[in-house]
Amino acid sequence: MYEKFEGFAHKIGMGKRPAIVAVDFANAFTNKNSPLGSDFTNEVNASRQLLDVARTKNVPIFFTTVSYEKHYLDAGNFIKKVPALDILLEGTDWVDIDLRLGRNPDQEPLIIKKYASSFFGTSLHSLLAVAGVDTIITIGATTSGCVRATVVDGLQYGYRMIVPVECVGDRSQTAHEANLYDINTKYGDVESLENVCKYIETL
Repeated sequence: MYEKFEGFAHKIGMGKRPAIVAVDFANAFTNKNSPLGSDFTNEVNASRQLLDVARTKNVPIFFTTVSYEKHYLDAGNFIKKVPALDILLEGTDWVDIDLRLGRNPDQEPLIIKKYASSFFGTSLHSLLAVAGVDTIITIGATTSGCVRATVVDGLQYGYRMIVPVECVGDRSQTAHEANLYDINTKYGDVESLENVCKYIETL
């Protein structure tokens, strides 16, 4: 699927205890009318398909969103680099998870984060450890930003990182493709949605 160099892009493979981390599929990112958004209809629909399969197998599912207090001190220099982040105020509809994904708040935790990685400054690693997870299937937006940061940190925490290609998206197709290539070369396995669903169905 991707160009290979000697010593790179070997398969990590999928383990025995997966979880899904849905990165920032909040309205601010999936609504094309948002200054942060794009039309991720295909990615959201593909992700819903994956999530529904995971739910039938009781695979742990975690959602993330970015949310700031009105003072924006918790946004640090990130908001200076990306001023459009000011839409992500706590308590607004923009930070809510897209309803099309069917999140069950009683069973699927929502991780509030401030920066790109789903791990930085959050309880995600602890929650995954309690669940005995060894494999993280990462979906969401955007490929070049929060998805990539989560995959890199997940690898560094010792998880097998899997990215279903149909379930991640970016505002820039060039950035999307470049970062999928980079992830597959160095940090995780980029797989088809079909292959990931088949894997879950065998659990």
